[in-house]
Order: sequence, then structure tokens, then C-alpha cells
Amino acid sequence: MIDDDAALAASPAAAAILTALVTAGPQSRVSLARRLGFSSAAVTKAARPLIDAGYLTEMDATERSGPGAGRPASPLTVHPDREFFVGVKLTADELIGVVCDLTAQVRAVAHRPLRSAAVIDVLDEIATLVDGLLDERFRDRTRRLGLAVSGDVDRASGLVRYSPFLQWHNVELARLAANATGLTVTVENDVKALTTAEHWFGEGAGAESFALVTVGSGIGCGLVVNGRPVTGAHGVAGEIGHLSVDASGPECHCGARGCVEAIAGTEPIVAAVRAVTGREVTAEESYALARQGDAGVAAVFARAGEAIGLAIAAVANLVGPARIVVSGEGLAAYDLFEPHIRAAFERQAFGAAADCPLSIRPLPFEEWARGAAAASIQNRLIPL
Repeated sequence: MIDDDAALAASPAAAAILTALVTAGPQSRVSLARRLGFSSAAVTKAARPLIDAGYLTEMDATERSGPGAGRPASPLTVHPDREFFVGVKLTADELIGVVCDLTAQVRAVAHRPLRSAAVIDVLDEIATLVDGLLDERFRDRTRRLGLAVSGDVDRASGLVRYSPFLQWHNVELARLAANATGLTVTVENDVKALTTAEHWFGEGAGAESFALVTVGSGIGCGLVVNGRPVTGAHGVAGEIGHLSVDASGPECHCGARGCVEAIAGTEPIVAAVRAVTGREVTAEESYALARQGDAGVAAVFARAGEAIGLAIAAVANLVGPARIVVSGEGLAAYDLFEPHIRAAFERQAFGAAADCPLSIRPLPFEEWARGAAAASIQNRLIPL
């Protein structure tokens, strides 16, 4: 088992140095000092326990930058295999699990069906999934687990206040999963977990502000402002799926009316297509009908796209992100949404906010599980 956290707690600078190297790659001590606002001596002192504990290694010295430039620098880099992290994405009918190294590179993947969404059954399946993932390569260097769950999640306490797809209310998931697996558990809203991964390791790396909008069973949004995730005073922020865009629109599962999610979520779209066609169609059949030119079905997707576009415009107007990434399993129908999303966004975004680029980034559920692992890595380096 890994030693105690003494190396990371050795000085206030240690976690900051390791975080910078995990998220931005190898850097010299001089570069780290400049980036973090420390003296070079402070960086050298703080890095020593991390090197001794095996978290950091020194690369071969780089070439001098010119005559008289002095002794060449030996950049510090992370030893990614020093510690591993398990991440699990929970859906209504399946668990998707990954093992990631310290830089969130996926090293193993596993899927496990859920026979029910009852808490005790899900915990049993999580324990079985984790045990199967942690073979001899990972077991002795893994002590942390991240769980990504849709809905209202209090990351600090690990409480799932409400998860609509699992039908959970006030489940102490972190405590229960820790008892079931023997690991230290981080529980995060799935969209916020994915946003953490994208901010530290993906599309949002280096951006001071960006938004991640997910389209699928639900409509979610993760926000980063001034380089930090927006969590909200009560752990709820960025819930654009529950912006009302039609006060007389359909009732949402949250109890409100005209929410984006009640119009543009997968199930409401399928329900609307069934009402239009009088047929018991699936989501895939709905996509096919729209692509075949069925005017009534196309109108359903147009309305959904407009609702999403209005929500994205609200994000741009309120936050002013440098970029907005659109992802989620609903991207299978993105060609049906896109013109309506963009038209509503351009119409509703105010002034220069309309110049914010929309980047389309399909992400499979394995990436959401990686997001859960990334949230666990973040808690390891920057404890709440």
C-alpha cells in the first residue's frame, strides 16, 4: 500500500507543484517558480519530498538556451504509475469503470450491468467491478475511487441528494461505497466530473473560462470561471437543463414546467415523436424518421435544438466563457439539432457573447468514468 500523504503535506507548495506538473506536463524549477509565484529555492525544497516519495522524477538535462546561459535545466515530471485511481460512471442500467494513472490516462476499462438501481445492489456491483479492475498491476498502488452520478450531489460530504435516473434521495454514497470497497471515495455530479477531466486534461486545459454542455438523457452544464470550477454555495450550479424556456411547456421531472430537459432530453423527444406519429418508436427510429424528412418529427428536433441553443446562450451571456464544448450521448442526433441550436444561440446571445465558439466533442461513457477518476485525482491533490 502507498505510504502516508506526508510527501504532499510536506509544504504548502508541494501539492501546487504536483498539480501543475500533472495538468501541464514537465517543467523546469524556474518555470514552476514563475508559474506558481514561488522562489526557485522554495520549489526545490518542496519538490524534494515528492521526488523521494516517487511522485516526481527528473528528466535528462535540456540543452542550454545559448552561450552563457548557465547549467542546463533538468525538468521535473510526474511518475504517472506512482498512484492509480478508479473511476466509475453510474447509469440507470450499467456501471462503466476505468483505472487511471496520476495523469488520468486510462489503463483499464470494464463494464458491468445493473440488475436494479436499489442502493444495496448498486454497492454490491461497484465492489465487484472495482475488485475486477484492480488486478496485480494496480491493487497495491490504488486507494481512491471516484463515482460520477447524475443529479444533485454534494461532493464535500459525498451525499447524493437526488438522482432522477436512479430514483435516489439522500444517499450517503461516499460513506457506503468506502465501506463496500475499502477505498477513499469521491462522489461528484457526472457533468461536473467530466468538466474536471476536460479542464485538467482535455479540451479546456489552459482555459481560464469555459463551459461544457452535455446533451442526452439529461441536459447538463459544467462551468469553469477564472480557472476554477463553479460549484455553487449548495453544490448546485450550471443546471441549464432546468432553465425554463417555455412557461407553458411540458412538466419536468423536477416539478417545474418548460425546462430545457423536459423538451430536449432523450425521453421527452421520444415521447413527443410518439405523440406526433402515433407509433411506439425508439430513439434511433426517431432519428431515422427525422432524417427521412418526416415534417412532424423534424419539428420535434427543431424545438429541442432551439431549447438547447437558448440555454447555451444564457451561459454565454451570464459567464462569458472563452469556449463552449458540447458533448453527451445525444450527439448521435446532433445533425438534427445543430442548425436550430446555432440559430437560437446567435439570436439570443448578447453582443460579443455570440462570438464564443461552440466545439463539438463526442465523449463515450468511458470518458465520463475517467471524469470520476479525475475528480478523485483532484481531491487527492487539492483536498476539499
